[in-house]
Order: sequence, then C-alpha cells, then structure tokens
Amino acid sequence: MAGGSASGEPAGDAPAELSRQSFDALALSELAKRIRAHDRAALARAITLVESTKREHRARAQALLQELLPDTGKAHRVGITGVPGVGKSTAIDQLGMNLIDAGHRVAVLAVDPTSRRTGGSILGDKTRMSRLSGSEQAFIRPSPTSGTLGGVARRTRETMLLVEAAGYDVVIVETVGVGQSETAVAEMVDFFLVLLLAGGGDDLQGIKKGIIEIADMIVINKADGDNIKRATRSAAEYQGALNLLTPVSPSWSPPVLTCSAIDNRGLDVLWQKVEEHKRIMESTGAFLARRQTQAVTWMHDMLADRLMDEVWGRPEIVARLGQLEAEVRLGRLTPAMAVETVMGLLRERAGEGAKS
Repeated sequence: MAGGSASGEPAGDAPAELSRQSFDALALSELAKRIRAHDRAALARAITLVESTKREHRARAQALLQELLPDTGKAHRVGITGVPGVGKSTAIDQLGMNLIDAGHRVAVLAVDPTSRRTGGSILGDKTRMSRLSGSEQAFIRPSPTSGTLGGVARRTRETMLLVEAAGYDVVIVETVGVGQSETAVAEMVDFFLVLLLAGGGDDLQGIKKGIIEIADMIVINKADGDNIKRATRSAAEYQGALNLLTPVSPSWSPPVLTCSAIDNRGLDVLWQKVEEHKRIMESTGAFLARRQTQAVTWMHDMLADRLMDEVWGRPEIVARLGQLEAEVRLGRLTPAMAVETVMGLLRERAGEGAKS
C-alpha cells in the first residue's frame, strides 16, 4: 500500500511524481489503476478532483467515476447521525477499530454543509478519531468546509464510489445531526443509525420525528457507570415510540440498543444488527431495490443541479431572473409562469446552439 495519512491527505512518502502532476497530466486510466491498487495518495487526488467546481475538472471526474464504476458498490454503506454531545466521534472511532480488527477496511466520510457558519464538528473529528486516523486500514475524509447541502451530498456520493473502488468494504457516512443532512445521508446508505442519549419520554419531543421515521436502528450511547439503568429505561421508551410508527421496510422492525463506546460495550451487537439487516434485505430483494432507487434519486438530483448551473451560467438569463423574482415578489406573476419563462429562455439558447 502506498503511503498516506488516514485523513486522506498525501503523506510525505507518497510518490513524488503524483504530487507534482496536475489533474490534466495524470492519465485517468493511470489514476484509476493506482486507486484500485489502494494507493492512498491517488485516492486523495481523485477526491480533490471530484470536489473541484471547475468545469474541466468536473468532466474529468465523471470520466474517472465511469471507469471505476465496475469496482464500486461492494461496500456496506452505513450512515450515522447523532445529537450534539452523544459521543458520535468516539463511537465511530471504536466501531471502526473493531471492524478493522475483524479484517475490514473502513472509510469515514462526512456530510457537513454548515461548517462555514459554525466551525463544524467534522474537522475536529479527524483528531478525535485518533486511533482510526492512525490506522493504515482506515481513511477519513471531511466534507468541504463550505457549500450547500446538495453540493456536499453530491461530492460525498462520488467520494463513496472512489473509496469503494480503492477497496474499503465498510463506508461510514457521518452527519452533524442538524438540518436536513440526515435525510440526504439516509438516501445514500444501506443502513441509517441514529445515536441518542439517555432520556426518552419527554426528550422525544426534542427529536425530529422525521429522523426517527427513517432510522433503521436507534442506539442509546453512554450506557456506562451510573447511566446504565437510565439508558436501559430510555431504550424501552424509544422502542415503544418506534412501535407506533410505520417501519421503513415491512421486513425490518428498527431495534433500539444501548452501548458504551468509551467502554467498547454493545458495539459488537450493534454491528451484528447491521449485518442482520443486510441479510434480511438481500433475501427479500429490498437491498438491491434500495440501491437502485438511490441511484435514480442521485441522477435526478444531479440533473436539477446541472439545470441550475445552466441557468446561473447564462448572464442574460440571470439578468431576466432578477426581474422575474421581483414580479413574483409583488404578486404580479405566479412562480409557475416565472419558471416557464426561464425554461423558454433555456430552450431558445439550446436552439441557437443547435443551429450553430
């Protein structure tokens, strides 16, 4: 394995020629070959390529992903979210080390579109996941430090394909647990885990019902010391609440477990449930159906992104857009008619391009 840090940045012993070469100088086929060979510096370079907003880099990134597509899809994709202070970083660090000890290669990706405003927790997670960061069998990649949820989610999806092609067979996608990022993560993973703290009962009011509804499992963390009884009681209360909701799949009733990440207790049962879920979903065909639906959803999301890029890339449309927004704001034009006007301008532009 080529040298590199677990955080995904090329280390000092990475191949010198790779760090000197630009995206254009390095043939995509060679980059793909190095990624398949577990070259961490090549993987980091490829992820930087898919994160780039430059048009020429975007085209090359899509060509690279297309070439690597046959090598993707073999990893177990697990999303993890948690309320602030739940011990998510400690849990992922310990779970990841357990998986590595069992022979897995683990990649941790982050979805954090809010870090420009808040400073975010993700960059700090690279240091808090100290053991995982130091393992040659792990790869941790934070999301870009700014951006819209859609943009960060797109780059996370593409990064997921790259790490799968590099041979990581467990991909953990982490979200900060605020905003709509949980839904975005749930739509790109096979299993969605919600970490909570002991409390239950009235605390249910403080948790978005939508997150609970899309959870494949709830785990009460920090079930240690004097908190064990409280955590056990909370698990029972959350299980009762879940029983009132319609499960995501008719083949799977989301369980509620307790664990102590700091004591490494309960994480083995947690992972057994994750694997049990996969076996059941595969046996019913739901696993493949979920992946296929996610792929189509991804396509639709990217189509919407490209259409908006096309709109903002046309100065004449941007100028007209300001006028349309003003008319909609004043109630002189319906939003639907404004959209039709923009679509008409796009069609006119497309027609001019076809003639030329």
